[in-house]
Amino acid sequence: MPHEFQAPISRSIWEQKYQLSRDGQPVDATLDDTFWRVARAAASVEPSVSRDVWAKRFHDAMAGLAFLPGGRILAGAEANRDVTLFNCFVLGRIGDDLGAIFDSVREAALTMQAGGGIGHDFSTLRPRGAPVRGVDATASGPVSFMDVWDAMCATLMSAGQRRGAMMATLRCDHPGIEEFIAAKSDPRRLRNFNLSVLVTDAFIAAVKANGSWDLSFEGRVYKTIPARDLWSKIARSNYDYAEPGVIFIDRVNAANNLSYCETIHATNPCGEQPLPPYGACLLGSLNLAQFVANPFTPAAALDGARLRAVTGIAVRLLDNVIDVSRYPLKAQELEAKSKRRIGLGVTGLADALIFLGVHYGSKAARDLAGTWMAAIQDAAYLASAELAAGKGAFPAYDKDKFLSSPNVRVLSDETRGAIAKHGIRNGCLTSIAPTGTISLLAGNVSSGVEPVFDFRYQRRIRAASGPDREEVVEDYAYALFRQLNNGQEPKGDAWVSTAGLTPHDHLAMQAALQAHVDSAISKTINCPADIDPAGFETLYLDAFDLGLKGCTLFRPNNVTGAVLSALTTPPPTPQPQPVSPLAAPPASARTSASVVYMTEPLAREAVLDGHTYKLKWPGSDHAFYITINDIVRDGRRRPFEIFINTKDLTHYAWTVALTRMISAVFRRGGDVSFVAEELKAIFDPQGGHWIAGSYVPSLIAAVGGVIENHLAAIEDNDSKTQRAAIASIVTTAPQVDQKHATAPRILLCPRCSQPNFKMEGQCRICLDCGYSSCG
Repeated sequence: MPHEFQAPISRSIWEQKYQLSRDGQPVDATLDDTFWRVARAAASVEPSVSRDVWAKRFHDAMAGLAFLPGGRILAGAEANRDVTLFNCFVLGRIGDDLGAIFDSVREAALTMQAGGGIGHDFSTLRPRGAPVRGVDATASGPVSFMDVWDAMCATLMSAGQRRGAMMATLRCDHPGIEEFIAAKSDPRRLRNFNLSVLVTDAFIAAVKANGSWDLSFEGRVYKTIPARDLWSKIARSNYDYAEPGVIFIDRVNAANNLSYCETIHATNPCGEQPLPPYGACLLGSLNLAQFVANPFTPAAALDGARLRAVTGIAVRLLDNVIDVSRYPLKAQELEAKSKRRIGLGVTGLADALIFLGVHYGSKAARDLAGTWMAAIQDAAYLASAELAAGKGAFPAYDKDKFLSSPNVRVLSDETRGAIAKHGIRNGCLTSIAPTGTISLLAGNVSSGVEPVFDFRYQRRIRAASGPDREEVVEDYAYALFRQLNNGQEPKGDAWVSTAGLTPHDHLAMQAALQAHVDSAISKTINCPADIDPAGFETLYLDAFDLGLKGCTLFRPNNVTGAVLSALTTPPPTPQPQPVSPLAAPPASARTSASVVYMTEPLAREAVLDGHTYKLKWPGSDHAFYITINDIVRDGRRRPFEIFINTKDLTHYAWTVALTRMISAVFRRGGDVSFVAEELKAIFDPQGGHWIAGSYVPSLIAAVGGVIENHLAAIEDNDSKTQRAAIASIVTTAPQVDQKHATAPRILLCPRCSQPNFKMEGQCRICLDCGYSSCG
């Protein structure tokens, strides 16, 4: 039976991201066509006699929304495009010389061009100030080279439709770690990177013992600092601007099934896939909400038998895609096919708990989630062993070493016996990724393992023509309850959203799941804006003590903004004043043909006095020089024209247009103070900057501030007063003033300019248009 969209937002997401078209014409007429396309592609590597059987099984698992392949698979299968079906890559070791560095940049560009997100470990690059042999120079450090990757990613973004996503890691003992930690304090810098510190067990021990910590590179100690000072810097940086996250790298490697043949130094952009050099991973999610029978009743229960059956189908589909996919680099193909890694996870966890009447933050919820994930992991390993019986184990399989992995030791006797007998097809199988857009596709189920962020919200949809329209978006469980209960509002403890949970509730849920996930989990630990910094710092140690492999804390702040921020009361839209059609124009008006001039434009004199002000905006490499020339009429000085000059030609067109329009207004006379007011109200969707203790929402608003202060100053006709007034807005560098920073700025979506964001791991997902900061 063809699937019907369960919410308008589901259709919108499908049309924007997953509906295949060629030459402007849709290939997929329905979502069911999309599922059949993926099913055929995955089944194409099966023996011809069973190909149709497996295609139907794959299709049925997807059509019921029980299994959702990763977005790259949905968008790219059978597309005949030069794209990869893998979501995640970690690139090779970066050699510590200029040629090797730019070879790595090239590999990153080719991978992102094909649609893959990437992770990179920069710990191999020598620190700032280290000698560079043979050229009598010193190194600029790993962070400076990260700027090169960032610029490359921004260039690809400007040329293509998908946003590039990158993760950068650096070891906690690298001499450049303090610069790395502080890199995102500049909101302009490394915007295409997520950052994570590779935290070792030795460092945690030094922090707990209040010991010293050496920062060294290639055996040379560059600096020794108190371990707690460095730990506090990591936490304070995250507190102030949401990065970096932490990866407990020794634990990652110790718990890796494949530690006998690889060492991991980095993860994919969202952190759920620790991968070796050139490692790649396919993603897919089981929608737990679809496995609960009799929701909202005492008989509600998750169908474990069906969950295990669909898990087996999902494992086979993902394994087949390894052979179907294109690989940007040959090294990635060799790595993927030698270990056949997949990342099967879940979504809809919070909705499933609501169906059963269980509060997300309770012990009962954690017990259920752990039980479900343990069943998925066991079923996945059993299915992979059965695949190995027919297709062979992954080439790098070593029976004794694999069976000794901590992930394998906790499996059922049946599953361990099957692995011992047949081997296993896939080296790693489970991972929990953020599922922003595929959860929206499935009727807006709760995303990944996150709680429900908001049960109901307004979404603005921009129309191709005509006015925008508003649409109500409802959580899947909320909408289903109202549908089954004649529109009644739900009540009870189970209906809890992110705002009703503590950071420890989030950590405890992640820990309950991590025990049954062989890779890692991408999850946001949401914290209130007013959390105490010391308490915030403690959360990282709590994460380590709970057995997590990594931790992503998020606190609304003034650099990265708040998520899912709603504009409080929008400024009123100026309404036109009613004008009687019989009203005569004022005496100063003149008429020429059919044009009525309400005020005669002022004539320009041959010489005008004025002032030129230098404005340094943090988003530009070049200063802006704003010249305002004045004219004197009836003994009163007033602005006559404005010019903006800069070497930054990216702003040329709008600065010329702006100055001509403002000058035209100035020449009409009257009260022109509204010009400054209108300009100051303009905000940049990417955010403004704190300048001299005041938040300026955009470069245009800064120009408005210059005009406003110029107008105020010339009332006294005093150049000293004027210059002092201008100094309050014109400065050469942004200064974040915590005393004035009482509320986080609102971050707007770069695609639809709406403020409805939520965090998933280290990715921002727009709830209005589905945009993801991770691609």
